Amino acid sequence: MEGTPPLTTLKVLTLNTHKGFTAFNRRFMLHDLRDAVREVGADVVFLQEVLGSHELHATRQKQWPTAPQYEFLADTIWGHYSYGRNAIYPEGHHGNAVLSKFPIAAWQNYDVSIAGPERRGLLHCRLRLPHRDIEVHAICAHLGLMEEHRRQQLLLLSQLVRETVPADAPLIVAGDFNDWRVRAHRLLEDGCGLTEAFVEHNGVAARSFPARFPLLRLDRIYTRNLRTARPTVLSSRPWSHLSDHAALALEITV
Repeated sequence: MEGTPPLTTLKVLTLNTHKGFTAFNRRFMLHDLRDAVREVGADVVFLQEVLGSHELHATRQKQWPTAPQYEFLADTIWGHYSYGRNAIYPEGHHGNAVLSKFPIAAWQNYDVSIAGPERRGLLHCRLRLPHRDIEVHAICAHLGLMEEHRRQQLLLLSQLVRETVPADAPLIVAGDFNDWRVRAHRLLEDGCGLTEAFVEHNGVAARSFPARFPLLRLDRIYTRNLRTARPTVLSSRPWSHLSDHAALALEITV
């Protein structure tokens, strides 16, 4: 139809960075991780367990960047980024981050910690697509290790979507859900209409943990009001040696 704007296709990537270290903190791999993320060519990157600062690591690791990890990873490729600080401790802090090639019109970090020392958050960003009168909502999630905590956090996520995301707006929710019993799909579909991309295409969520021999289906990419294609688990080298989680990638058309 004349006057209809062209569709926009973009690629998203999600990864729990494990603070830049391999499993069991054996090696610092942030530089190799940055190279691998660049190679994917993602337009929007969802990161969990990314360090904002850490005084001890900064003195012990020769290649420790002077900038926060999310800025170091964004470098010159992703001109826009947001960071939601979740956990604070004497040495520093870590949380979720979104790196974007598109302007971030607004962002807000929501504390969804339930009880005890485990700190969790939802980072909500509104991405402005060029030459389009439309915003894509992107929520980076990292949920708890205890099932009852996750259940409550999924209810909070559904409430957040209902209250802050217009019903017809494009929405991506990606991250580490720690949902090894696979309970999130139904809760998020019923609660706010989200569909998991790997389930939609393959019938089952992707195995993503541990990275070298993925068995558990912990990491997810949920969408609403979007077309999705080519869901991919990045679990071979170098990805299998960059973190304790495998990365997930997906093409999205708005």
